[in-house]
Amino acid sequence: MRVLVVTAVAAERDAVVRGASAPGADGGRGRSAAAAQAPGSVVELAVPGYVLHRPAPSGPEPLVIDVLAAGVGPAAAAAGTATALAAAALSGSPYGLAVSAGIGGGFATPAPGRGAAVGSVVVADAIVAADLGAETPAGFVPVTDLGFGTVEHLPPAALVRAVAETAGAQRGDVLTVSTVTGSAERAAALVAARPGALAEAMEGFGVAEAAAAHGVPVLEIRAVSNPVGPRDRAAWRIGDALEALAGASAALREALRAAPAETWSAA
Repeated sequence: MRVLVVTAVAAERDAVVRGASAPGADGGRGRSAAAAQAPGSVVELAVPGYVLHRPAPSGPEPLVIDVLAAGVGPAAAAAGTATALAAAALSGSPYGLAVSAGIGGGFATPAPGRGAAVGSVVVADAIVAADLGAETPAGFVPVTDLGFGTVEHLPPAALVRAVAETAGAQRGDVLTVSTVTGSAERAAALVAARPGALAEAMEGFGVAEAAAAHGVPVLEIRAVSNPVGPRDRAAWRIGDALEALAGASAALREALRAAPAETWSAA
């Protein structure tokens, strides 16, 4: 089985490669980036306009994971994902799963135990385009209410549960935005519209749209680097989030190895 993992930037890609290179017996729970890393080579594979990074297995390995840094935002993510999926299909070795992975902001929610703290990991129950629509005198209207498209993709529920359990992660909505939230008021409005929201990022919906066009199931994993709301760079913990992403990537590989094939595609 082949898996495509799509990140925005090289630092995220490298964290995923480190984790995917060395799945741990503990499923990635509490693992640091250093603990997730083991000696091994990485194969670089060219596809039109992009380069895939594939952790080289130390022995026979039925699970192949390719990692692509496609760029920031949903359009770049969709373009890179679609290119890699099409190239794989044309080669006769299609991908069986696409994963959007990276760091993002975490929402504080009123429900006890539901906030996504900095350094924690969220696996998406739903991948949601939170700002795709129109502003009206009555407020924001999603594009679906205008009679077009979709604003939500649902990853396979059994796979979400398996990966979240292995990674020690929370499950919830991950919102895709084209403009990062910068105020408490906007953060509150997003949670009011999607009470299940736990994290915000910029690429998941783009990956999901491309995957849907190719009939490939999708997953999204986010390690939280900062609270969603007013931009306070002093509160960002990008290094901690990249460490958590590496651990979650180790957990992803372990969960995929253990999951029956039907788990990957069952809604």
